[in-house]
Amino acid sequence: MVQPNDDFLSAPELDYDGYIAAMRENFCCFSPARGTNIFTGRVRPRRVFGLAAVDSACDGVRVDRTERDIRRDDMECYFVVAQLTGGSTIIQNDRIVNAAAGELVLLDSTRPVTSVGVQQAQWLGLQLPRQKLVSHLGFEPQGGTLGRGQGQAARILSQLALDPVGNVEPAVASADDYMRLVVYDLLGALFAPLAPLGSRHTDKLFGRVCGIIKDRFADPNISPREVAAEMGISLRYLQSLFTNRGWTCSHYISSLRLDHAAHLIERRASMKTGQPLSDIAYACGFRDYTHFARGFRRRFGTTPGGSGAARDDNAGVHADIGQRKRTPTSA
Repeated sequence: MVQPNDDFLSAPELDYDGYIAAMRENFCCFSPARGTNIFTGRVRPRRVFGLAAVDSACDGVRVDRTERDIRRDDMECYFVVAQLTGGSTIIQNDRIVNAAAGELVLLDSTRPVTSVGVQQAQWLGLQLPRQKLVSHLGFEPQGGTLGRGQGQAARILSQLALDPVGNVEPAVASADDYMRLVVYDLLGALFAPLAPLGSRHTDKLFGRVCGIIKDRFADPNISPREVAAEMGISLRYLQSLFTNRGWTCSHYISSLRLDHAAHLIERRASMKTGQPLSDIAYACGFRDYTHFARGFRRRFGTTPGGSGAARDDNAGVHADIGQRKRTPTSA
C-alpha cells in the first residue's frame, strides 16, 4: 500500500468554512456535510509535475460536489483521487465505487459527485486538464470509475504523485511536460474502456476531421499531422478516430485523391481533352506520378494509362473504377 506523506499531519486544522475556502482556492469546489460535531479538516496544496494537487482530510461523513459547486468554478477537468487511508463510497454518473486504501478513482469535474463514509479518510487529489488528457489518450474517460486492479500502473502513479520531489522545480525546464505525459499514459492503462466506445462528441469531431480533409485533400502538403494541428488535437487521438472505424487517416486522404483522379480521368475521356495524366495526378495532391499510378492500380484494378480513358476513345475508365472501396462517412 502507498503511504501518505507524514508531514501532512502537520498541516493546520481548519474549521468548516476554512476547509471549504482552502479547497476552492487550491483545487475545486466541494461541499462537506455539516455534522453535529465540531468539524475539522486539513488541506495541503502542492504541484505534481505542474499539475494542481491537494492532500485533504476531514472528519465529516459525507462530501458532495453539487451542481452549484460546478457552476461556481466552471472547471473542465478530471480528478484522480487516491484513497490514502480509510475507505469511502463514491457515486458519480450512476456508478457506485467502494474505494479502499491504495485505490484510485477517476472523477469528472462537470458532473455531481458524492463521497460517503469519509471519516478518518485521507485523499490525494490530482487535477488533469480535460482537453489535453482526452487528446493524448484518444478516448474520453468516464467519471466515477475505479482504476482496474491494483497493478503496477496504479502503484507507479500513486508514488509519482506522493513523491515530495513533485514540489521541487525540475532541473530541466521541459521535464514536467514529459512527466505529465507519463501520468497521462498511466491513466490510460488504468481507465481505458475495455472496448472502443463511440460518443456523440467523437462522432462530431470525426465529421469535422473528414470535412477538413475533403476541403484540402488536393493540397500535397496535407498530412495527418497537419490535420491534427488544425483540429487542435494530438496526432495519436486523430489516428484513433480512424482506427476505431477500421481506417487510417493517410488511407482516407489517399482514397479521396484517387476517387477525384478517377473522376477527372472519366471527364478527360468524355471530353477528349488529352490532358496529361501526370497533370491529373498533381492536381489531386500527388507529388509523384509513379506513386499515384501504383495506388490507382491497387484501388481500381487498372493503371490510369491502361484504361480506355487514357486512349481518348470515349470508353471511359475501366469498369472496375466504378467498384470503389467504401470510404468512411463523416458520421
